[in-house]
Amino acid sequence: MNMYRTEKDSMGELQIPETAYYGIQTARAIANFQISGIKPLPIYIDAGITIKKATALVNAELGCIPIEVGEKIAIACDQILAGAMRNEFVVDIYQAGAGTSHHMNINEVLANRALELIGDVKGNYNRISPNDHVNYGQSTNDVIPTAIRIGGLMALEEYIYPALENLISELQLKADQFKDVIKSGRTHLQDAVPVRLGDEFLAYAQIISDHTRRIRFAANDLTELGLGGSAAGTGMNTHPDYAVKVAAKLSELTGFNLKPAPNPMAAMQSMSAFVNVSGTLRNLAQDCIKIANDLRLMDSGPKTGFKEIQLPPVQPGSSIMPGKYNPVIAEMTNMVCIQVMGYDTAIAIAAQAGQLELNVMMPLIAYNLLHSMEILGNALDSLAQKCISGITANSDRCLAYAEGSLSLVTALNTHIGYLNSADIAKESLATGKSLRQIVLERGLLSAEQLAEILNLEEMSKARFHPDFINSST
Repeated sequence: MNMYRTEKDSMGELQIPETAYYGIQTARAIANFQISGIKPLPIYIDAGITIKKATALVNAELGCIPIEVGEKIAIACDQILAGAMRNEFVVDIYQAGAGTSHHMNINEVLANRALELIGDVKGNYNRISPNDHVNYGQSTNDVIPTAIRIGGLMALEEYIYPALENLISELQLKADQFKDVIKSGRTHLQDAVPVRLGDEFLAYAQIISDHTRRIRFAANDLTELGLGGSAAGTGMNTHPDYAVKVAAKLSELTGFNLKPAPNPMAAMQSMSAFVNVSGTLRNLAQDCIKIANDLRLMDSGPKTGFKEIQLPPVQPGSSIMPGKYNPVIAEMTNMVCIQVMGYDTAIAIAAQAGQLELNVMMPLIAYNLLHSMEILGNALDSLAQKCISGITANSDRCLAYAEGSLSLVTALNTHIGYLNSADIAKESLATGKSLRQIVLERGLLSAEQLAEILNLEEMSKARFHPDFINSST
């Protein structure tokens, strides 16, 4: 037989399943928001629970709530962070504005578990209240943006930074492995002057390294917390020392260098920090799409494409064509990156939708930003390990393309002039004669001069700035 307890709020009474740690406000949200079936991300839950642990300990220290109550709330937080009661966070991500429903879900779960820890029963909020104790000195309006900040920092450390480091490392390894592979460059998808395959991969590594720097710089904005601003940024109902102490406690618990925002009202109203970080992820995503597409082009074939490289086959590529292998990891990367760019657009639109003292679109921003970090990190880690690391070069085919490229004529510009060079290229394309043959027939240069000028080894050497060479080594 199902057992229930009765809980009461300002709107009346509801029956709550006896086994549930959530309470009446969560139950109302479950009924109201049956939208997507998507529940809060684990890292977002972790961020909110960590905030509640810090606030409980600080409020107990400051005498705002009983010490025993603060300790029991903190223990409940530790249990959840260790993996207990994770299925109690049940509110759809599309919910009440600002995230009040999810916030109360957290408050109720912690209050009911703390009640059990003191030997009482769930729902006896006279002893430990979701509002008066777990949420003392707080508001959804300062807790949720703080949770997005801390969740963002956590997600960057868990997903993005390790994936970027792995990707850079694999690209650099390939750059060294392919440093002597000469191939035709291509601009506008047309033949261009020779390059080294290794230099192309070294360029990719530099691109990803530059994005890492940009993301880390933008992430500094996440370290300023509006926690302590309470409902409207004035700090109403908070202890004078609360904001500083809770930032210090959160720094201790998370390992991040967190500090109170100089203006809590501004930190609660503006979503610009999240837009900024999301923008760096979008920027990274668009370059990763370009790199993934390059890999797909270079691997195209095997008979009718470039086939300058071979991506590692990881699964059959067709339900009807036997022996076909597709660049599935690169394709997956593109899909994830496109989703991240879509999330970024939604974040930007949500960020401008705030009014006066609050932005009520924070639940959307929270999910989109943190999910972007999770899926992009996972995708790039997969790209590095299941694609980049196993790439091999078709050196002979690369060299054949380079030797047959009409753009070799570019090296003749400074010796016989642009117009003469263009005329020779046209004749070569029309007659099938080599560039060397035509130049010699016209008596424009000697065979010795041509051998020196059309030296592919020299032509394909990248002329990097000394600062880059020093930094890359």
